[in-house]
Amino acid sequence: MKLQRKNRLRATALGALAVSGALVLTACGSDNNSEGSTGGGGKTSAASNVKCDDAKGQLLASGSSAQKNAMDLWAKNYMAGCSGVEINYKSSSSGEGIVAFNQGTVGFAGSDSALKPEEVADSKKICKTGQGINLPMVGGPIAIGYHLEGVDNLTLDAPTLAKIFDTKIKKWNDPAIAKLNKGAKLPDKAIQPFHRSEDSGTTQNLGKYLGAAAPSDWKYEAEKKWPAPGGQSAVNSSGVAAQVKQVDGSIGYFELSYATSQSIPTVDIATGAAAPVKASSESASKAIAAAKIKGTGKDLALDLDYTTKADGAYPIVLVTYEVVCDKGNKAETLPTVKSFLNYTAGDEGQKLLSDAGYAPIPAEINAKVRETIGSLS
Repeated sequence: MKLQRKNRLRATALGALAVSGALVLTACGSDNNSEGSTGGGGKTSAASNVKCDDAKGQLLASGSSAQKNAMDLWAKNYMAGCSGVEINYKSSSSGEGIVAFNQGTVGFAGSDSALKPEEVADSKKICKTGQGINLPMVGGPIAIGYHLEGVDNLTLDAPTLAKIFDTKIKKWNDPAIAKLNKGAKLPDKAIQPFHRSEDSGTTQNLGKYLGAAAPSDWKYEAEKKWPAPGGQSAVNSSGVAAQVKQVDGSIGYFELSYATSQSIPTVDIATGAAAPVKASSESASKAIAAAKIKGTGKDLALDLDYTTKADGAYPIVLVTYEVVCDKGNKAETLPTVKSFLNYTAGDEGQKLLSDAGYAPIPAEINAKVRETIGSLS
């Protein structure tokens, strides 16, 4: 009941925010606490304790829709503490965010996948004396949401999910599904899988999970573009969630925040652990805590374990990175980029993630994120 009450309160709060692609919020009262400094004037807002430093004007950013709900809350609270600053985050997709960053039209980009070598090479044209780097900022589970009248609890494993999304399993009463859900009254109904229509880091992370945990059943490379034939597509995580909410017999993938805010039931994942694992901030945090940094220098890209069998660890996770220049950032936006990212990586910013259905970045990794933000130039 407590979780349901939290979800209802959260859904109400998020419903009050703009749901358009671009987010432009005006300042209102808040009580935040963030650490970090950009080396500027060190101005701190008396209203919210957000450290604004020399932040000013409008900061444009775009990319991952996975972090939209977190970015909504962060931007609202940050602007409440920093008068005269406007954070404009356009929720589109990871692919579009990287393109915008490498065209020099945004101060930072959000991406659910680390930069590829060719994208790093392109970034050097914008980061005149440096290159684009990945700062892990938002963690969370990729929920498998479904809509099946009369079925309130559903367990699936990686091979079964792979066959469903590859349209090899076509009916909800298929023996493979029935075996994982003994006693459930599964209908003789067609499965309608939904996937993202545009390049998506969420798609790529789901592909990494299926390829690692069900290699015999998922033969596709983990790319941002949906690779399998069949199924239906929708734009952004919000679009996939809306379709699943509406269509009986459907299944799709999106960040947990979209499921909780719309009361969409989610699949428990059988991993080989003692019990199937529910998608939650806590279960995702347990999986992300085992991640290792694979980036070099100031790049903090992570290596996630999609095959974990640890009890209580949810395996289908993603980390959203904020992509910035390590050197060569635009002088007019650098103070605002550093101030805002210091807030999102700070104690208060990370605490908001759990409240919104995401998973905070593990403390050891987050300490390196804060250190790197402080060194941006």
